Amino acid sequence: MALSAPGQTHGVSLFIDPLIADLDISRTQISTAYLTGTLVGACAMPAVGRAVDRYGPRRIMAAIGAVFGAVLLALSFVTGVVGLTAGFVGIRMAGQGALTLVATTTVAYWFDRRRGLALGITSAVGTAGISLAPLLVERLIADVGWRQAWAVEGVVVWALVIPLAVFGIRDRPADVGQHVDGDPPPDGAPADAPLTGWPLRKALRTGMFWAVAACLATSSMLTTGLNFHQVALLGDRGLTATEAAANFVPQTAAALIATLATGAVIDRVSPKTVLVASMAVLAAAVLAARFVAPGWSALGYGALLGAANGLLRAVEAATYPRYFGTAHLGAIRGSAHTVTVAASAFGPVAVSLGHDVTGSYPVTLLTLAALPVLAALAVVAVRPPAEAAPPSGK
Repeated sequence: MALSAPGQTHGVSLFIDPLIADLDISRTQISTAYLTGTLVGACAMPAVGRAVDRYGPRRIMAAIGAVFGAVLLALSFVTGVVGLTAGFVGIRMAGQGALTLVATTTVAYWFDRRRGLALGITSAVGTAGISLAPLLVERLIADVGWRQAWAVEGVVVWALVIPLAVFGIRDRPADVGQHVDGDPPPDGAPADAPLTGWPLRKALRTGMFWAVAACLATSSMLTTGLNFHQVALLGDRGLTATEAAANFVPQTAAALIATLATGAVIDRVSPKTVLVASMAVLAAAVLAARFVAPGWSALGYGALLGAANGLLRAVEAATYPRYFGTAHLGAIRGSAHTVTVAASAFGPVAVSLGHDVTGSYPVTLLTLAALPVLAALAVVAVRPPAEAAPPSGK
């Protein structure tokens, strides 16, 4: 997850100004290229998920690492907006989407009783790596330039992701004679007992799948939009550019704490409760942005936005396997990731368009705050499927 950073908005944002200057393209052109890359990359997530189910995460992770590194190297040679758009498709598909998907799905295969805690730790460490990456990338670009920086990132991905996939993991516990959670098989069952779970087509017909997806899409859209425009948005509230950029620090700290805390409790409480809580915190964060001022209120806003993101990151990874099993988990989560990644593409546009139409951020934020409220109501309204998922062949 940490090595997905070159495909995440945090990692890409540092390249934007150098690209505009060197390639002689406008900010609108590069924003459109990023939007296109995100949307096209999102379309591949169901196929990636099905491949994980069919071939196992080990081989798919190695393949993703190979593709991701190659695209990063190719980006170091781009000369125009067409090549840049193609590169954005590759890094958004492989980095933001596929590598994150296969990493968390792998963990879900190995745990059941404490799956939430395991995924919470994974997500927290991954988030920390993604958040720290811009510090290294900024220094790298300053020292060697954006072309060499992208090439270095590609080599690093090759050097770390591929060996981790080949030598560091196994697809499932049965591959090494173990059982989920490290426990002996129940009632003398073989360690390689077949996985059970809902097929994708049945999961897609449940309200809970779409309620969780709605929460994911809402969080992805709003957090991406607010982060993308953070300097301008907080600048309107009296913060300097440096203070606005520093607001990512409380966001990261709150996300880490919320992710770990959610992972610890999600195994004991209903996912619906945590989903509603995450939407309530997100709505509070969006509304808080209207009243931010230099000082403690800015820290509070950052903490709320980070906590909302951390809450949802942990609960999503644990909810789908709890309700739908693991036999087709890759396909189910891949479909959900398509919605999530696609929604993130529209976040910056929604905030910017709202500002242009209304002439201010406060009115836009008041309108956008309704989205998490609607998502929370959808969660409350749907009935969860049976947690004991039927075998995939039935």
